[in-house]
Amino acid sequence: MSDTTARVLQLLGLLQGRAMWTGEELSERLGVTTRSVRRDVERLRRLGYPVRASTGVGGGYQLGAGGKLPPLLLDPDEAVAVTVSLRLAAGGSVTGVEESALRALAKLDQVLPSTLRGEVEAISQAVIAVEGVSAPVEAQLISAIARACRDHVLVRFDYLSRDGTPTSRRVEPYRVVVMGRRWYLLAYDVQKEDWRSFRLDRVDVASLHPTTFGFPPRPAPDPVDYIRESVIRSPYRHVARLRLHLPIAEAATRVPQNAGTLTDLGDGTCELETGAETLDYLAIEMLWLDVAFEVLDPPELRERTLELSERLRRAAHP
Repeated sequence: MSDTTARVLQLLGLLQGRAMWTGEELSERLGVTTRSVRRDVERLRRLGYPVRASTGVGGGYQLGAGGKLPPLLLDPDEAVAVTVSLRLAAGGSVTGVEESALRALAKLDQVLPSTLRGEVEAISQAVIAVEGVSAPVEAQLISAIARACRDHVLVRFDYLSRDGTPTSRRVEPYRVVVMGRRWYLLAYDVQKEDWRSFRLDRVDVASLHPTTFGFPPRPAPDPVDYIRESVIRSPYRHVARLRLHLPIAEAATRVPQNAGTLTDLGDGTCELETGAETLDYLAIEMLWLDVAFEVLDPPELRERTLELSERLRRAAHP
């Protein structure tokens, strides 16, 4: 590759990475004069890239929209992020794009450097996506934990418990599960001598330290079932059991997987186990389902449901 060609590709990568560059900034980054920058910009334009130039305060060069989609020049972190995102989407975590994600993934896999394949494989194997996630988690944290899952090495980190108490944990990481709005780590807590789930947004990234101490993999619970059970039960003060008067297949379309556990009762009805901080919120959740139901447990929820229904009746007939 000639020096000119390499420089033009570097210029394209810079323009893709930021909205606006001045001529002086580009000349400094590329190690050439501003005149050479103008020539390289013209070369990109002849190749079909819509590079725009503006003068005055705040002016400079920017890669415009339109024309053919240009090839993307990705740095290593970007390549890993894009590949992992495509694999999650191809697996059905983002509905409606599975086929397109597979095609894009096939193209990217062909040119992915071998030095990055290990990290991509580690994250892809360690992460299980049950539902879309909206709570942000640092990519550095996910990558480090995924590598530890793959390499079977102990991890140390500082963690905030549900009541805000800071703790130090030493765990054998197993899988990362994306469920509802959160990222969770399923790991064996060495100090507690039992399996535990950890919300990744409560992990102090700066304290995360994958050690050099390996561990033999031990029999593990199903990651999705364990995390779902932890999400339903452990965070809540009240856990309820309800009989829903509709088949379990239809109920599954109404109840998010992180909101409760469904059990088929075999007579066209199903049982829902769910939790909440207050009895009132449980009652509201039941109404949101828009289905006939019965409160099986706890008794105080039945009593609270009667109180709320009487209040609503009086409101409708003042």
